[in-house]
Amino acid sequence: MANIVCKGLTKQYDGGAPVLHPLDLHIEEGEFVVLLGPSGCGKSTMLRMIAGLEDITGGDLLIGGTVVNQTPARERNVAMVFQNYALYPHMNVYDNIAFGLRRLKTPKDEIDRRVREVAATLNLDALLERKPRAMSGGQQQRAAIARAMIKTPSVFLFDEPLSNLDAQLRAQLRTDIKRLHQRLKTTTVYVTHDQLEAMTLADRVILMRGGRIEQQGTPTELYRYPRTSFAAGFIGTPAMNFLDGVVERNGETIAVQMKSERWELHGARFGSLSNAQAVKLAVRPNYVRIGAAARAAGTLALQGTVELVEMLGAEALVTVECSAERVAALIPATSVPTPGANVTLEFAVHDLHVFDAKSGENLSLDLQYDAANQPPDHSTHHAAPTLGVH
Repeated sequence: MANIVCKGLTKQYDGGAPVLHPLDLHIEEGEFVVLLGPSGCGKSTMLRMIAGLEDITGGDLLIGGTVVNQTPARERNVAMVFQNYALYPHMNVYDNIAFGLRRLKTPKDEIDRRVREVAATLNLDALLERKPRAMSGGQQQRAAIARAMIKTPSVFLFDEPLSNLDAQLRAQLRTDIKRLHQRLKTTTVYVTHDQLEAMTLADRVILMRGGRIEQQGTPTELYRYPRTSFAAGFIGTPAMNFLDGVVERNGETIAVQMKSERWELHGARFGSLSNAQAVKLAVRPNYVRIGAAARAAGTLALQGTVELVEMLGAEALVTVECSAERVAALIPATSVPTPGANVTLEFAVHDLHVFDAKSGENLSLDLQYDAANQPPDHSTHHAAPTLGVH
């Protein structure tokens, strides 16, 4: 195992705009880190720089305490799994897995032992004589992982390895990769644009945007404490609800005026809001519920008309039109209103995020939180988030 340290790491092509702005990052030994973000944010470029497949424009990259800026890829002791499997089509699974060891002149008996051990770990025992064309996408990707794993590298690199698979195979391979990491404890960097993969696999998620780190932390931290409106909107399924508002402040009295509602906001975390400030109000559908006639203390409410109901099995996603703005609520499928019904949506005030409309900064969040001041668990009064954290 080895740690990875980036010191002011940058990437620029032929004098053009930077693809990766000066980036500082420390990945611990044995950590599973996911680089997450939309296309063009720099995550794959960074992975290829770690692998030695892209030149470094500026800064230093250290693997295991050694600067590797000029070290060839084959000498970095890293193994990479690609999106397109990259198996040799004329070789069977056994030969594909053994290929790297044969190039290193490893004794034949040792190769055979290690191939069969790796195959057993990834349930490839019965497929060792098959050619790639006779295998499913999931089986081919497991073979590619086995080929990387057999080298016993210091670092595993995964470049969107599940993108070509259907939903069922992606779920299966996610489980395989997670179990593999728990067993081997090899430092792992995994690139994806799929936030579900990031949230279910990572010890730490690094959310990237425009060649910079937007936010990093555990999956729970990014889900519950987004620092920006971009982070809030990118993380979470179903997606975060956003409403436009303007702050009305008179001394210590703080309220926000929206198209259809006016909410008074109480609590120290709203103390930085300024009068006439344009804001984005945000709440996750998982925390919104169909309200009763009498609203409970500490809740905020919206009135609207049910526009759409999407059944998701045990839950339903209900979209409500509230004065030309749409708000989604994830509720139990046993209590779904009919389209056209007038309903009251409500949620606890501590589930509300307030973002500056211009900068996107979260104005309602103390980023120096600790376990003692985290919001209470919501599992007793509404559905848990789809991603399993809240």
